[in-house]
Amino acid sequence: MDSVKKPRVSDAGAWAMNVFSSVGIIMVNKQVMSSSGYDFSFATTLTGFHFAMTAFIGWVSSASGYSSSKHVPFWELLWFSVVANLSITGMNFSLMLNSVGFYQISKLSMIPVVCVMEWMLNGKRYTPRVAASVLVVAFGVGICTVTDVHVNTTGLLCASVAVFCTSLQQITIGSFQKKYSIGSFELLSKTAPIQAVSLLIFGPFADYYLKGRVLTSYQFTVGAVFFILLSCSLAVVCNMSQYLCIGRFSAVSFQVLGHMKTVFVLTLGWILFDSALTVKNVLGMACAIVGMIIYSWAIESEKQQKTASFNLKEDDRLKEEEVKLLKDRTNGDSEKDIELGQTKS
Repeated sequence: MDSVKKPRVSDAGAWAMNVFSSVGIIMVNKQVMSSSGYDFSFATTLTGFHFAMTAFIGWVSSASGYSSSKHVPFWELLWFSVVANLSITGMNFSLMLNSVGFYQISKLSMIPVVCVMEWMLNGKRYTPRVAASVLVVAFGVGICTVTDVHVNTTGLLCASVAVFCTSLQQITIGSFQKKYSIGSFELLSKTAPIQAVSLLIFGPFADYYLKGRVLTSYQFTVGAVFFILLSCSLAVVCNMSQYLCIGRFSAVSFQVLGHMKTVFVLTLGWILFDSALTVKNVLGMACAIVGMIIYSWAIESEKQQKTASFNLKEDDRLKEEEVKLLKDRTNGDSEKDIELGQTKS
């Protein structure tokens, strides 16, 4: 019997990698980009650095034989990279043009958008328990994060592009892995170079429009370079774990995980940076955590129901085969009796 190949990283390990790397990169980027830190406010260009580091690690892994390479059509990688870059740029422009409150609402809207897109593209349906738990999570995070809400036409357009492209990107990651039987890190290694080149070319122009600053005018220090490299290293782990989680689970589960990270960030901000934590924040976080627990229970129940249904169908199939074999044996015995009777006569 062939032994089943176990994954190098467990499911819990994949979740933990994503949560800790995402929270870590947010804390590091605060130091990199804030005016009280190193004031490197070139967010799109920094993302280009992230993907350049990811592409380099992927190249080293492939050259050393640690990871294999499977063929994925270039045009598929190209349109995926365009969608992913529009997601990043759209989010940055949405944050600049809209209030923080509306920016958070647009991020919360990704869960229903992902659900609708998965239903339209993959025919996936969700049970009422899963849908209810997702709404509880979104409501709790909304209480924590949404304050003032101001929006304009351009900001709404940017937010809509960002939500659509982010949702499509996350669904496509899982679809590509199934379609081409490719691992999460191998797929990331193929898309990262395209994203790195495009973001490093167009990123400085986007950052100039967003902040009015030119990258060449920035004075790099040893401390700034160290924290940028640390941010890039965490981004490699974050990107890899994102592809890993979506490939194993679903885009909706990844969105729920993302809101759990929001709770962690708020808590760490209160512990490390003396950020205000009000009763409203605490109630919102508690609501979100309850929603996440219900979501985990609902998903597990759904898996158990599918397993039980599969086992029942398998038992029915085995019973049908046993009945068929019994009938064949009975018919064979009857034919032998007839032959013996004819011989005696």
